Amino acid sequence: MMTTSDFLVIGGGVAGLSFALRAAEHGRVVLITKTTALESSSSKAQGGIAAVMSNEDSFEEHVADTLDAGAGLCDETAVRTIVQEAPAAIQDLLHWGVDFDMEEGAVDDHSFELGREGGHTRRRILHAKDTTGLEISTKLLNAALAHPNITLLENHVAIDLITTAKLGIVTEDRVLGAYVYVCGTQQVEIFRSDRIMLATGGTGRVYLYTTNPDTATGDGIAMAWRAGAVISNMEFVQFHPTCFYNAKATNREGQTFLISEAVRGEGGVLIGADGKEFMQKYDRRGSLAPRDIVTRAIDSEIKRTGHPCVYVDITHKPAGFMASRFPLIDETCKSVGIDPASQPIPVVPAAHYQCGGVATDINGESSIHGLFVSGETGCTGLHGANRLASNSLLECVVISKRALETMLKKIPLSHSVQEYPITPWQSGDTALPDDLILIYHNWDEIRRLMWDYVSIVRNNHRLQRAAARLRILNREVAEFYWGHRVTPEILDLRNLATVASLIVDCAARRAESRGLHYTTDSPGLLQKALPSVVQRW
Repeated sequence: MMTTSDFLVIGGGVAGLSFALRAAEHGRVVLITKTTALESSSSKAQGGIAAVMSNEDSFEEHVADTLDAGAGLCDETAVRTIVQEAPAAIQDLLHWGVDFDMEEGAVDDHSFELGREGGHTRRRILHAKDTTGLEISTKLLNAALAHPNITLLENHVAIDLITTAKLGIVTEDRVLGAYVYVCGTQQVEIFRSDRIMLATGGTGRVYLYTTNPDTATGDGIAMAWRAGAVISNMEFVQFHPTCFYNAKATNREGQTFLISEAVRGEGGVLIGADGKEFMQKYDRRGSLAPRDIVTRAIDSEIKRTGHPCVYVDITHKPAGFMASRFPLIDETCKSVGIDPASQPIPVVPAAHYQCGGVATDINGESSIHGLFVSGETGCTGLHGANRLASNSLLECVVISKRALETMLKKIPLSHSVQEYPITPWQSGDTALPDDLILIYHNWDEIRRLMWDYVSIVRNNHRLQRAAARLRILNREVAEFYWGHRVTPEILDLRNLATVASLIVDCAARRAESRGLHYTTDSPGLLQKALPSVVQRW
């Protein structure tokens, strides 16, 4: 079966939904999501979206903060473009019905209650309590469901991109569509389109402990790499410094609830088991230093003291503050016996955000004609070696808008293109139930070796061990993939093994410590900051 559309969007977070809403004004859009539409990293974002919306702030200050956090590896043109287009992006979100918190007694529609987070020198974070991502995602989803030109298909798992190169056509290199596994029918169908937006999120599930949802298995990055796209900066995996630590849990799988950076922005401080602040030892900005610095400091304190966690202390705030400003965090902490109003919140770092991805320009255009990328799947150069808090949702909205404008110019809907016969999907034999045990074992092994060898602090020996084992795991995964009928479990494992290898390969190429990549073998900076780049062919 083949489904044809003017635009194919793979991924239903803020990047995918905002693109689909704009594209739907020009043609037919098919948007596929791996599970349900709201199961995304976007919907779980707590802090907010960064934008210069105050007379006390400026574009230059937002740019400077972003460049500083990015540790010399940001693309300054990308940074300036996205920062300057942020206010217009906010207006688009308001148009789609998003409600941001307003100042008490606000006199106009632009008196937003602005928060502050680590690395920001000004208050510039628009938010909806501590469920900003859910507010934005829900409003965009409602608008998409109501649009007659958008077909939303849940439980559709993209397997691979279809390109002219993959069909053996050497006269041109462009996308033709994607092979998609339909969970309800367990069949693989062809989705045909000349304009594809990849917005599948990040790679957090490649690590044992992460704040990301189960869907964050790096699908878009892996598919783009297999199609021959350029991949960049995969070594820069951001570990969020403050993930809730539940001492009562038997393992840390359930300890992945995020304690938003905005809590520190509102006065929360990091303390050790002795009740003393420790961040001033590591950075003059204290608890509001950029995430890479805070994460390494917490990792160092945990190793130095032997205590399993550190704490965020906001008990000095007035009674009722946490319940009012951070209701979700407050309720969740209380559900496991911690009252933030009277007790410090125990926290540990966890994998959170992929700063690298499919290399694109400022318009989200990849190295393959017709393939555009937005959100965490892409790498525009905005984040450099370390993402500044709350710049991610901003990038989603700005790049999706620019991507559509570029698509319509370079691949106009009126333009006729050469059609090629697409090879039907070829599948292996039916998978046996016992094979699931092997699949889950490999999944667990990848996540554990990535956590042990390629997490907050690295060295060459650990990277070499990870690379050697991943070569074996990729061969084993290939046997599953080609020898059996595909399942969502096999597809996730295949993509996890691919992105794990990309992270390790990029990390091994960086002989320095910069931003989120810290190696004890090369603790200093190289004189010139260069991106890491890999490509399959």
